[in-house]
Amino acid sequence: MKNSLILWMIAILLISGCAQQGGSSSQQGNPDYEATKKMVVDILKTEDGKKAVKELLAKEDMKQQLVIDSDVVKQSVEQIMSEEKGKEFWKKLFEDPSFVQAYVKATQESDKKLIKGLMNDSTYQQQMIQLFQNEEMQKMLQSALKSQQFREHLEKTIQETLNSPLFKARMTEILLKAAEEQQQQQGGGQGQDQQQGGGGGQGGGQGGGQGGGGGGGQSSGGG
Repeated sequence: MKNSLILWMIAILLISGCAQQGGSSSQQGNPDYEATKKMVVDILKTEDGKKAVKELLAKEDMKQQLVIDSDVVKQSVEQIMSEEKGKEFWKKLFEDPSFVQAYVKATQESDKKLIKGLMNDSTYQQQMIQLFQNEEMQKMLQSALKSQQFREHLEKTIQETLNSPLFKARMTEILLKAAEEQQQQQGGGQGQDQQQGGGGGQGGGQGGGQGGGGGGGQSSGGG
């Protein structure tokens, strides 16, 4: 009941505020507009206000009515990512190996399709061939590969690769799989050794019995 009352108050205040805002832009300095705006903001900051908004957004009919423009979403994401807090958030997020692995898996197919599409494009292939056949380009590549700056960059790239969460997660997965396979092979080898050892013991016992029987027969013949 209380949440419903808050929702109605928010709706009424928003409508009245929008109506005043829909007039001339000079009305934004109006005390009534500022007071209404402050009241709505204060209500939304309270726990009851937050809870009421959550309940409102959780309703199916409200979800269907909320149609967000893609341009607005794009601008909002770009603004968040360009801010320092947004950069820090994404930086920490990509330091998580599980998130990086999930992100790469999610975009892996699209990246493959993009690269395959470019590689199969005759125009792209011709452009790449012409680029690498250019003498100036070849000299530039040779000079770059021999430079100290490139070596330092290569070393840094290798270190970053070794320290990257995705590489660590992949290496951990490979090592665990190799350890499991090695344990399985060792277990199978021990079972074969035991079987061979048991067969050798049986063969030795049978040979001993036959030898003993032959000795007894010779003794009887001598008698």
